[in-house]
Amino acid sequence: MKNTPFLSGALLAFALANSSMAAPAGTAIKDGSKLAFLGDSITQFGYKNPVGYVNLVINGFDVNGLHVTPLPAGISGNTSKDMLARLERDVISKKPDWVTISCGVNDVWHGKTGVELEPYKVNMTSIVDQCQAAGIKVMLLTATMIGEEQANANNQKLIVYNEFLRTLAKEKKCLLADLNAQMQASVKLPDGGASVPGKKLTGDGVHMNAMGNQMMAAGILTAFGLTEAQVQATKEKWMDIPKAMDLGAISVSLRQYKGLEAIAAKRKQAVGDMVNAAVAKTLDDLVKGDR
Repeated sequence: MKNTPFLSGALLAFALANSSMAAPAGTAIKDGSKLAFLGDSITQFGYKNPVGYVNLVINGFDVNGLHVTPLPAGISGNTSKDMLARLERDVISKKPDWVTISCGVNDVWHGKTGVELEPYKVNMTSIVDQCQAAGIKVMLLTATMIGEEQANANNQKLIVYNEFLRTLAKEKKCLLADLNAQMQASVKLPDGGASVPGKKLTGDGVHMNAMGNQMMAAGILTAFGLTEAQVQATKEKWMDIPKAMDLGAISVSLRQYKGLEAIAAKRKQAVGDMVNAAVAKTLDDLVKGDR
């Protein structure tokens, strides 16, 4: 995926047009802060994608009157072992005020090349300790689902990893964004955004689609102290970000997608299939009409 500058193009214009709200009181993060995002491919794509969760978090702060600088530190395939090894280089040396840590999916998903629970505990504790010793405040993110079905073996194994993260957050006085719990709740909802069962929040069962990125960003903003009303108002603005949802032939905003989804449901079709067929027919009619 081509690297995309932060909040480029349409999203930058969107943020500037909606940045008049007063800075929220009581938020943990302050105006002018630097925020590092440590993670794996979910975080890497969360920054490379202009409407990925990293950029939406920064946008959410911006539209609520807080200007926060992102320091992306997501690398595809990383486990807790990998993140610990590069922590100094990619996070501590950048001197952020805050870091969010998203880690656990690959530790479980990668099987024999992943990281078992006990060394995972050691690695994550060391990451938190080193960050806090450097004066960096920490927010832990519970690991998101591996396949959008809680009963599968990977998600069952992931339970104890996330239980440890919740315990670690309490012991080390870190903020916690319980994204796994939020994701489980979201995929159960009948209006969770699925045209294809099992892919409400992801494109492949792991990496977030537009709805999944918004779910993650909203959870993080809430954990930083934005009120429910502020988060809901921000999510409403996100609905109109251009080209948030790629449907193959075209890209649409989430509001447009929701409208298409309702039509597709009546036709018992997947949104992408319906749209691509309609585009193909329009092009065919255009060519025939020009003969």
